[in-house]
Amino acid sequence: MKTFSQPLTASEEAYYLRLLKEGSGEEAMRARNILIERNLRLVAHIAKKYQNVDEDMEDLISIGTIGLIKAISSFDAVRGKLSTYASRCIDNELLMLLRSRKKTAKEVSLYDPIGTDKEGNEINLLDVIEQEQTDVTDQMELCENTGRLRILLSTVLNEREREIIYLRYGLLNGEEVTQREIGEMLHISRSYVSRIEKRALLKLREGFEHGYD
Repeated sequence: MKTFSQPLTASEEAYYLRLLKEGSGEEAMRARNILIERNLRLVAHIAKKYQNVDEDMEDLISIGTIGLIKAISSFDAVRGKLSTYASRCIDNELLMLLRSRKKTAKEVSLYDPIGTDKEGNEINLLDVIEQEQTDVTDQMELCENTGRLRILLSTVLNEREREIIYLRYGLLNGEEVTQREIGEMLHISRSYVSRIEKRALLKLREGFEHGYD
């Protein structure tokens, strides 16, 4: 993690807060920037509490900094210490981010299209790994698509992409694994897993569309 400037002393903080409210436009802007820069260490400290969630630390710090800026803009000395007030604002901003992300836990769905069948209908991963089919024609088409998928998995994907797709969609044992869990297994970041997964799905989609088998 990058190194942040040391926090302001109590007297320095009081000076820049006063300058922010009473100084000229240029002085107020300079005071604001200094207050933000010298409190980034606080943002990083609070962001560490959330480092085990599926978010990059840099993203957490960026969102936390928004909370810090809001705190500095709305702080009044009668509220107490700036650091105490800013901590609550930073926490709130991070919690709002995490609550919003919970609604879309998976970035790629089993229902995302990966290609089309002979009639031009979209095919998704669920279609080709689904087990229960009542129509004989559908069953035959499923078998054909499943066979194509197996071939594509082994021909158009590299080893890392294939491993991630197998884990994410439970193609080996039926148990899906989250991006964060895969990242821990492979010692890479969740965001890197996400990029590899999206690239692999794009390759599979192109394989279905262009008949790479």
